[in-house]
Amino acid sequence: MAIKLLLLSLLLNLLVFTDAQSVGVCYGQNGDGLPSEQDVVTLYRNNDITKMRIYDPSQPTLQALKGSNIELMIGVPNDALQSLNDQETANTWVRDNIQNYPDVNFKYIAVGNEVNPNNENSKYVNFVLPAMQNVLNALRAVGLDNQIKVSTATYTGLLDKTFPPSDGAFDNNVRGFIEPIIRFLAQNNLPMLANIYPYFGYLDDPNSNLPYALFNAQGTVVNDPNGLQYSNLFSAILDAHYAAQAPLGGENVEIVVSESGWPSAGDREATIENAGTYYANLIAYVKGTSGTPRKPGRSIETYLFAMFDENRKTGAEREKHFGVFSPDQQPKYQLNF
Repeated sequence: MAIKLLLLSLLLNLLVFTDAQSVGVCYGQNGDGLPSEQDVVTLYRNNDITKMRIYDPSQPTLQALKGSNIELMIGVPNDALQSLNDQETANTWVRDNIQNYPDVNFKYIAVGNEVNPNNENSKYVNFVLPAMQNVLNALRAVGLDNQIKVSTATYTGLLDKTFPPSDGAFDNNVRGFIEPIIRFLAQNNLPMLANIYPYFGYLDDPNSNLPYALFNAQGTVVNDPNGLQYSNLFSAILDAHYAAQAPLGGENVEIVVSESGWPSAGDREATIENAGTYYANLIAYVKGTSGTPRKPGRSIETYLFAMFDENRKTGAEREKHFGVFSPDQQPKYQLNF
């Protein structure tokens, strides 16, 4: 009996540890007056943020991360994808940005971000999968493929149907691009990365309601025809992604939510109150063990977007207001990481 109790205690401790490790924050640098890279790493550690996503191999950031044990998702920018279609160049990229930093805790390499055959990023479509393959080959050559997972960051814009969630499907023009990627991930036991924003789902659907998008709905809002019930838009969108990849060979490919956030200004319902509510409720949701209706019990590793407001970001005004901290390192919201 004592042994059983000890094993149960160890299991519970493991679950708590895994639970605590489920939330990270994306660190973008398109802003003025941001702290130094070393100060940013200190800010992560002081707030118990154990995961970071960066969008390019910033050498000052990698230097600052040495010895921190913060798990890192490092990105290959879209404009570098073509160069990594050459195996020697991919080998060099891995040497310069991974092997040269043995004291950095790399977890994922995101090869490209939101490449889409239907928009201005279509010029990168043919480069994504070969770059992923070459980066994985480079990791294997130096024995790091079991430690670091290769993927690409997709987003809901690749789907032409998200409702009901069980009918989630990729756009017809996207399937030829995404299916070989999904099969590559499945064959190599790698996750899919997906940027998921209920905020944009709320804006795009005149019938959606704000509490549903903010995790504040009381009870079920959406009854899926397959008997699944949804009380928040985040899990509905995530399950639509799972449904979309399933018939393309990705039924068992785990999805890591590589971005999710809510702006505090610049558009409809973009307020400090709503953004703070969203981030706090998202953290509470993904730190739980309930999973989603389609994938019950599965952990939902999620990266909040983003660490700071970034006033140099292009596009709509709202894009500049996703930070959970201000550039002066003061928290915009009371969040418990």
